[in-house]
Amino acid sequence: MTAKEYLSQARTLDMRIKSKLQQIESLNELATSCTAVISDMPRNPNHGGSKVERAVLKIIEVQESLKKDVEDLVELKKQIMGTIHAVADAELQTLLEKRYLCFLSWEKIAVEMHYSIQHVYRMHDEALSCVNSIMRVNERE
Repeated sequence: MTAKEYLSQARTLDMRIKSKLQQIESLNELATSCTAVISDMPRNPNHGGSKVERAVLKIIEVQESLKKDVEDLVELKKQIMGTIHAVADAELQTLLEKRYLCFLSWEKIAVEMHYSIQHVYRMHDEALSCVNSIMRVNERE
């Protein structure tokens, strides 16, 4: 795994969490919009649960999965933060934190750090090189 792949794991997991939050919101809307159909026809007693019940069960299932993903994200961010803090240069640390923990765009990072975007790209290459070295050392241990 390259340094960039390692550092990008948090963003991928963060996107999965946001997707699950959207799923929960959609399921909540579905559960609250379900209406009863009134009919004089007798109901089948063997018929499964209602739409609301199925939606609530699905919401609970997705929420459990979401809770595990959030725990995984917190643990992953702690590991990534440890790796970033092992980089000797504080400016490179800041760049890596803004990109891989705060998920900022290159343009926003350049503005916030008062550098040209080309300089930010050069710093990023240097920072990735440092992270690769740290990862190689950690693999040997």
